[in-house]
Amino acid sequence: MSAGSSVFSTDARRASSEARRAAGALVGLAAAAALWLSPAPEAVSASPQDDPDVRVLVFTKTAGFRHNSIPDAVAALRELGAEHGIAIVHSEDGASFTDANLAGYRAVVFANTTQDVLDASQQAAMEAFIRNGGGFLGLHSASDTEYDWPWYGELVGAWFDGHPPGLQTSRVHLADPATVGIGSDDKPWQVTDEFYNFRRNPREQVRVIAALEPSDYIGSTMGGDHPITWCREYDGGRTWYTGLGHDSRLYADAVFLRHVARGLRYVTGIDDAC
Repeated sequence: MSAGSSVFSTDARRASSEARRAAGALVGLAAAAALWLSPAPEAVSASPQDDPDVRVLVFTKTAGFRHNSIPDAVAALRELGAEHGIAIVHSEDGASFTDANLAGYRAVVFANTTQDVLDASQQAAMEAFIRNGGGFLGLHSASDTEYDWPWYGELVGAWFDGHPPGLQTSRVHLADPATVGIGSDDKPWQVTDEFYNFRRNPREQVRVIAALEPSDYIGSTMGGDHPITWCREYDGGRTWYTGLGHDSRLYADAVFLRHVARGLRYVTGIDDAC
């Protein structure tokens, strides 16, 4: 190879390298311009899981009768949680009831629990949770739970005392029909479910939200006044209970779901009224 060829080859390589650097710079400038000209990304809304202050523990442990509607209840609560910005965590493990774990929740739901589901230390953690301002929501057989724990009976408001056989239909008289999308109590909500009788009428201790119409069905032992849903402040926290929720189909009832949503919002402190 001659000296002239070597110089030419070196010059060509240098020119090629400079051209590649120039092209790369142009590509970088184009990318930067595209980024600058493109619209800013939309803000991503935080999911309930991103807000540890609005978390609810749904507890479904049973030591007696087990309702087939438990999966429906959990699914409905998850949907309501997503709709109202509440993270739902489901458990059947009594070990969830420790001071440290419950501190991460705004409220606890007992969804069709039955009989003795917590030991003494777990009960103590639950009591401390409520006394520190936690909330409790009970569905249906939450009142058929922990008969040897007097504090729990007061938390729920009344214990289960029995029920007529089968499913029956009753009008439900609401204290404030508008809260569940009903214009007035002139056309009351009708429900088909298993209707609980209670060991006492809790009206003097609680705010009754809904009552059955005993004349509509056979087997009420509550006299002319049959509360079925109620709420109150109790021992530093908030409690909301409904005796409804035995039948799986009820968890697809829009009025019932709005009813339970009101309870969730109350016990988590999102709303002051129940």
